[in-house]
Amino acid sequence: MTGADILVVGGGIAGLSAACQLAPHGRVIVLERENATGYHSSGRSATYYHFGIGNRPVRLLTKASGAFFSNPPPGFTDVPLSTPAPALMVVRKGQDEVFEDNLAEMAAITGTAHEISASQMQALVPVLKLGGEGITRGLLDPAAARLDGHALMMGYTRGLRAAGGQVVTDAEVLTAERRAGQWQVRTSQGDYAAPVLVNAAGAWADELARLAGVAGLGLTPLRRTIISFQAPPGVDVRAWPLVRSLANEFYFLPEAGHLLASPADETASPPCDAQPEEYDIALAAWRIEEVTTMTVRQVLHQWAGLRTFTADRVPVAGFATDAPGFFWLAGQGGYGLQTAPAMAAVTESLIAGTPWPAGLDVSADALAPGRMAQAGWSGPPRSRW
Repeated sequence: MTGADILVVGGGIAGLSAACQLAPHGRVIVLERENATGYHSSGRSATYYHFGIGNRPVRLLTKASGAFFSNPPPGFTDVPLSTPAPALMVVRKGQDEVFEDNLAEMAAITGTAHEISASQMQALVPVLKLGGEGITRGLLDPAAARLDGHALMMGYTRGLRAAGGQVVTDAEVLTAERRAGQWQVRTSQGDYAAPVLVNAAGAWADELARLAGVAGLGLTPLRRTIISFQAPPGVDVRAWPLVRSLANEFYFLPEAGHLLASPADETASPPCDAQPEEYDIALAAWRIEEVTTMTVRQVLHQWAGLRTFTADRVPVAGFATDAPGFFWLAGQGGYGLQTAPAMAAVTESLIAGTPWPAGLDVSADALAPGRMAQAGWSGPPRSRW
């Protein structure tokens, strides 16, 4: 039995960032079921930092993470984590209400998001179909940036190991139970024990909870499809922004001289190694052709990932109300990378008792698993393990 102060189940961005943040406070071991970290959702993200997705708490978590991306801790990485890259949020006819709502909130949070004209949209992305049944309004988010997801994951892994932490791969959790103040976890790589068990298992978070005898939160994994296709002949797309429908109909963005696109699909799925389906691949191509003059002649690559949400689409971070030492860190949806620094700092605060992250205008109650539990919940513990 290998002992630790904290066991983190899940080697995606949520688990690695939290583990790195917690490592200075005690021995931390990350248990990852796959043979490499970031295998599922974290490794299949479009890696953009922007304010056009999520509700207000998500956008505030995104804002609180921005300083980390632009100015990471010394030694965290030898390459930039972020590169400024504006995002263009658009709507079509009949979607003005969603546009106005997003404009007001994004402008209030970023201080820079603003509506732009049709000619400005055309200058940014010449292939857009404007007016009529095409795109009618555009909102520019200058605070957006491209993230280097690999560098972010590696930085957290290095930081964890430098502080004495450990990552164990191929370590599927087989059993987990609370005994004598310890979570005892049997895995395919051996047995581990710690007083705190952090559930950062992504799409498998509810399954891990049930395995541990803890009530699930009703988390919903949803499949999201992305395709890659060639840019129009002779067109340099490298400076194009991310273009995203505020009505969640599509998005597309440049990537290594090609274009990535998604139909923003959300198909309920059991936890699994998600694979794209032919219908969603075709839907992605059709929606791009519907709002641009581009023709998707050939899909170069296609993949899918699972985005896991709570009922209110706000990530959850906090101790379970029905199991001592069981800490929920789940439901990041499609926001895991861009909110990772803030969520890791929140986790450190709730487990290690450090101050609440400076500048984060989201309360512990807003993130706590107890918000989805029965009445009478009194909030997560604030003490160390």
